Amino acid sequence: MSIVIRPVVESDLFAWHALYSGYGEFYDNPLTDEKAVLVWGWLSDPNHALTALVAEDDHGALVGLAHYRVFPRALAGGTGLYLDDLFVAEEARTAGVGTSLIERVREIAKADGHSVVRWITAADNERAQAVYDKLATRTSWVTYDLEP
Repeated sequence: MSIVIRPVVESDLFAWHALYSGYGEFYDNPLTDEKAVLVWGWLSDPNHALTALVAEDDHGALVGLAHYRVFPRALAGGTGLYLDDLFVAEEARTAGVGTSLIERVREIAKADGHSVVRWITAADNERAQAVYDKLATRTSWVTYDLEP
């Protein structure tokens, strides 16, 4: 399977929605229509921080997505790219799609002068971690959420 990694475009809406719904299901966080419209609006707005890449197979079908954004690194005196969402359709897993998406985000980070690409994953997502451990350094940081 050959894969093309490219920015998301308006005509990708329905295929993106199917992938992003799969991502939500994977994490037991269903994608409602309201959330889908909100996120698609962000991705469609060139002034919004969130950006998306998609992976297209040799038949033109979308088989993966990556949402990322710039974040400040105050102590480092620079910026990084934060990979918010990464998802590969079940039928395309093990074909290098996730790796290709991450590597493209890395290329963008390097070209734009960012010092790091950072992301988190669920502690029990061992399949993804097997890929991530080959690409990046696992950190010792622990993540917390505080609801306002």
